[in-house]
Amino acid sequence: MTTDQMFALAQALAAAKSRRDIPSAMKLFHPDMLLETPAFGTQARGLAENEKILVRFFGSFPDYDVTLDGYAGNGEALLCWGTARMTMTGDRFGVTPNGRRAELPVMIRFTFKDHLIAGERFVFDLSELCAQSGVSTDAVRDKLFPQASTALVAAE
Repeated sequence: MTTDQMFALAQALAAAKSRRDIPSAMKLFHPDMLLETPAFGTQARGLAENEKILVRFFGSFPDYDVTLDGYAGNGEALLCWGTARMTMTGDRFGVTPNGRRAELPVMIRFTFKDHLIAGERFVFDLSELCAQSGVSTDAVRDKLFPQASTALVAAE
C-alpha cells in the first residue's frame, strides 16, 4: 500500500469514529485488528473485541471527534497526529467529570494488512484529559490500573 492509501483508510476511520458509526469503522478493520490505548491500559484483538471496546469508548465519550492534521509513512506503517475532542461522561473511571469537552493532541500509529487497518495504537496524555475533565488523574489511574496502586503500596 502507498502512504496515501494508508492515510485514506486512517481518514475514513477518523470520520467514522467521529460520527460514532461503529459499523462503518468495523468495515475498515482486518479480522486480526489490534487496537491499543496505553493511557487506558486496553487492548482489543479481533473484530468482536474491537466492536465491544468501541461501544464502551463511545459510552464514555459520546461526543468524540478526531481530526488528523498530518502523517508520515514508510510503506508498512503510518503515523498520524492530530486533535481529539471529547467529553468524559459516566462513572467508568470512578470519578465525576465536570462535563466540559477536552481537547487533546493525539498520535496514532496504524499498521495494515490486506488493504485494511490491522493495528491502531492511540496515544494521548491521560493527565491532560483528567485535568480538562476536572478529575483526579491519580483516582482515574487507580481505577484503570489497580494492580499498579497495590504494587506501589507494597513497595513502600
